[in-house]
Amino acid sequence: MELLWEDFGADSAIEAADIVIMTDEPSKIIKAIKLSKKTMRIVKENIIFAIAVKIIVLILTAFGVSSMWQAVFADVGVSVIAILNALRALRVKK
Repeated sequence: MELLWEDFGADSAIEAADIVIMTDEPSKIIKAIKLSKKTMRIVKENIIFAIAVKIIVLILTAFGVSSMWQAVFADVGVSVIAILNALRALRVKK
């Protein structure tokens, strides 16, 4: 088995790259940028929603309105909603 330096250079460049376009269509860069912006928006939504719900439950628990079980269900509910919200990133227009 012969290892060519050209092959090694290409493989290491692909591993080091953030994005690799395997076709000769530069228009895919625009699609990648749009997808990354959509993904970041979804991530920010999930973080803000999760922190807001946790703060609300913390305040309600401090005043004795909610119990430990309600806090657990709120935490699991936030996780499920965040996962379902993140699934929106899979819908990509072709």
